[in-house]
Amino acid sequence: MKCENTNTLGFLLHDATRLIRRRFELRGQAFGLSSAQWRLLVHLVREGSASQARIAELLEIEPISVSRLVDRMEQAGWVERGTDPNDRRVRLLRPSERAVGAFAEVKAVAGEIYEQALEGLSAEEREILMRGLALVTANLTKTECAEAEQADMKGSAA
Repeated sequence: MKCENTNTLGFLLHDATRLIRRRFELRGQAFGLSSAQWRLLVHLVREGSASQARIAELLEIEPISVSRLVDRMEQAGWVERGTDPNDRRVRLLRPSERAVGAFAEVKAVAGEIYEQALEGLSAEEREILMRGLALVTANLTKTECAEAEQADMKGSAA
């Protein structure tokens, strides 16, 4: 059986993401954070607060998984839960003082990992790579939105 070429966009993106995630896992252990917890923390610090449903959407995981993730992070002192002043049914998450205090250090570690990943690329090549990936993301997002609209229209017509 002949092996297929794995130097395709999908394989390269997947492998790069997997390796970056693995580095985050290793480096995050020093903080007591998994890569999923790290990503949750970044979103919370950026947004200030967010509902668990919003975090599930951002992390692309099921709400029950977010709940378990948040349970562990709350016990470790990374996040705080509260109620939404406009809707008591909604649970808001916010970064704890510990999280806000550690964010700069965590961000510096992320910068080191990204620098390792981009080693050997000139500033111009890095810019081209980032613009290219942004365009790929925009193209796929646009396509995904159009497909979702079509599905909604078909569902409405039925």
